[in-house]
This record gives sequence, C-alpha cells and structure tokens, in this order.
Amino acid sequence: MSEHVQPKAGIPMTEAAVEPVERPSVWAGGVSPFGVSWQKLMMWIFILSDAFIFASFLISYATSRAAVGTWVNTGKVFALHIGGSEVPLLLIAIMTFILVSSSGTMALAVANAYERRKKETVRYLVLTMLLGLTFVGCQAYEWTHLIVDYGVRPWWNPFGPPQFGAYFFTLTGFHGLHVLSGVIYLSIIARQVAKGVYDRRGSYANVEVAGLYWHFVDLVWVFIFTMFYLF
Repeated sequence: MSEHVQPKAGIPMTEAAVEPVERPSVWAGGVSPFGVSWQKLMMWIFILSDAFIFASFLISYATSRAAVGTWVNTGKVFALHIGGSEVPLLLIAIMTFILVSSSGTMALAVANAYERRKKETVRYLVLTMLLGLTFVGCQAYEWTHLIVDYGVRPWWNPFGPPQFGAYFFTLTGFHGLHVLSGVIYLSIIARQVAKGVYDRRGSYANVEVAGLYWHFVDLVWVFIFTMFYLF
C-alpha cells in the first residue's frame, strides 16, 4: 500500500493537517501486476512447468544413454525403404517439417487475429489443426511399425539396450499427447472465433494464448528430434 497526503480545504499546505489517502495495491486483486491478461500469465506458468517435465525426461535420457555407451542406430531403425533404397530418418524429417510448418500457420492465425479478420483467422487455425493431425497420424504409423513389425516394447527391443523402448514411448508419446491436446484446444478457439465470440468481447487475445501453447509444443519437438533421433 502507498500513501500520499492531502491538505484540508481552505488551509495552506504549510499549515494544513494532513490526511492519509490510501491507494490500492496492484497485488490486491482486479489488476494485473505484470501488465498481461491472466490467461496469458497462466499459460506462461503452464509452459514453464511443462518445460521442466520435458527437460527432466531429456536429461534422464541423456544420462542413461551416456551410462550405457553403445546405443541404438536410430538412422536404421527409423529409416524408410523407397524403391529398394533405405532413407534414414525420412519419416522423422517429414514429421518435423509438418510441425514446423504448423508453427508458421499458427503465427499467421495470430497475426490475422490482431487485425480481427475472422475468416482468415479461422482458416489458418484449421490449417494448423490439419497439420497437427497429420503429425499425429505419422506418429501413429511410426508406433505401429515398431510395435507390430519389430515387437518393440517399453521393456524390450531387438535393436539394443532395453532403455531405448522406454524412452521412445515416453518422449514421443508424451509429446504426441500434447499435440493432440493442442488440436482439440485450437478447435475450441476456432469455433469461438467463427461464432463471433471474440468480436463481441472486443479482443482476440485467446488466439495469441493458444499460439503460445502451440509454439511451445513445436519447440519441444525440435529438442526431441535433435537429442533422440539425430544423436
């Protein structure tokens, strides 16, 4: 709480008895002390906490891999065979391109939301969702291929150390769940945009908040792609 003094009427400031006037604190409720909406603040808190979880998984993976020494040749495990030729990590590269592209369409959705262009915002949100579903579909194929064709399990695999299966399913599964959740989240936002909810509110801020989540999911995949598949 901060206070300032106010002179009584008709009495010079030098002679006046002062009366304290209280000003409400920005932490007293109803005012954002960080200068952002509560939705955006809560999303940043969620992203930070989720980042710690993914970081814990990746650090655990790196520690286990360093302890084991010899690891699985991911280039061969995740290769696609095209015309009799083996192309290492082709599917994973395609998945990465799809997800990075979805980050671009999400940015376009947010940019159009700033301008309150309802149709364009919905269009780019739907395109982002389609790219997200395509990514999840590729991941479903990847899982099916390893489980059915190679018999990979969290506790066993034919390629090398048993930890490989556990980390593969944990990292890609947890991330895939985030992508699928993001698609559902964006579908709700797109529906509200289409119905004119944000026009009536006078703010499209929720589109930007959804964009924060989607960009975070894309960024996490870059780390998974680099640490798990490339090295």
